Amino acid sequence: MDFFTLADGTLHPFLLILLGCLGVAVLVQIYFISGIFTRLAFYQNTDNVPSVAFPSVSVIVCAHNESANLRALIPLLAAQVYPRFEIIVVNDRSTDDTEELAKEIIGTYSQVQFIRVSQTYDHVTPKKYALTAAIRQSAHDIILLTDADCRPVSSSWIGLMVAQLSPEKDVVLGFSPYFKAAGFLNRLIRLETFYGAVQYFSLALARKPYMGVGRNLLYRKKLFLENKGFDSHLRVMGGDDDLLMNEIANATNTNICLHPDSFVYSIPKQTWEAWFRQKKRHLSVSKYYQTAHKWRLGLLSGTHVLGWVLFLVAASASAFLLEKQPAYLAVAVAIFGLRLFIQWLILGLITRKLGYIVAWYAIPFFDFMLFIYYLGMAVVVWANRNKKIQWR
Repeated sequence: MDFFTLADGTLHPFLLILLGCLGVAVLVQIYFISGIFTRLAFYQNTDNVPSVAFPSVSVIVCAHNESANLRALIPLLAAQVYPRFEIIVVNDRSTDDTEELAKEIIGTYSQVQFIRVSQTYDHVTPKKYALTAAIRQSAHDIILLTDADCRPVSSSWIGLMVAQLSPEKDVVLGFSPYFKAAGFLNRLIRLETFYGAVQYFSLALARKPYMGVGRNLLYRKKLFLENKGFDSHLRVMGGDDDLLMNEIANATNTNICLHPDSFVYSIPKQTWEAWFRQKKRHLSVSKYYQTAHKWRLGLLSGTHVLGWVLFLVAASASAFLLEKQPAYLAVAVAIFGLRLFIQWLILGLITRKLGYIVAWYAIPFFDFMLFIYYLGMAVVVWANRNKKIQWR
């Protein structure tokens, strides 16, 4: 008690410092929410007619033991209403009945071709090798990526993504939410996906793109080849989407597509173990981001965590250790409450735009869950910093 109070009971330097630091963290958060996230909250989709006269498109899917998913996905891809496109499925070392499926599919859908990858190479990770093979063999300059466990919500997916291209725009970032299911794991997956989308779409609109998601991603083949593909991170497990975008996406060549009919839903992981393995792979590549991107994202997540820590400490100290000084508790609640209110308002607008994958009324609670998530993932990244990560 003596540590927190002076003899005359008028000042409490420790709490004053806490509240000052809390104010700084909240100001940084408000800057991101009001200055960056609002770009997405008030974003309006542009004209949905392609401005480049319907260029031919190569849709690419990499699959490892995904025959069941391919049976569901390929008819949806083949049914796309678009003048000229091909579908390339890479059978990456599958041991299921994908080969038999390929024979059936090729006879049914003329625009589908299968590429078989039968081995791995030490100099490149399996998925990047499979993708590179497909891109090099593709007949068209526009590459549109998705995964075998994804499902376009409409037959307009290709056209809507292509519509965001222009002579100046070579990259289009699409949205790929996860299907809703019962259970806390599914809610956590949808929350993390939502907030990740808020960040990479908002920063792309702020002319600072740093990643995309390979479940719904379009770019020009020429751009891929000029970048020498995945050359700078061939051995890094993962990053075939976000590390590539970290290199080739810039302030002038990147656009986004948020038309609801362009969404590509994905099947979420069903077990904590599978999700945890996926997250370790995703998080392991962030250290390869450009320095500016790492600092920006670190500042965003760091002040998120710091804000919660400082608020909880200041509020607890004010409420339980300084019963005669409730003003400190009121100030802590006011500072942090302002951040929560502004975020609730802006993210509420964004979740409507992204199909309500997170309920607007749950945003304050999910903000706390993100705080716990960031703490947990920081421990995971540190603990697995020297471990080998696997795709499958």
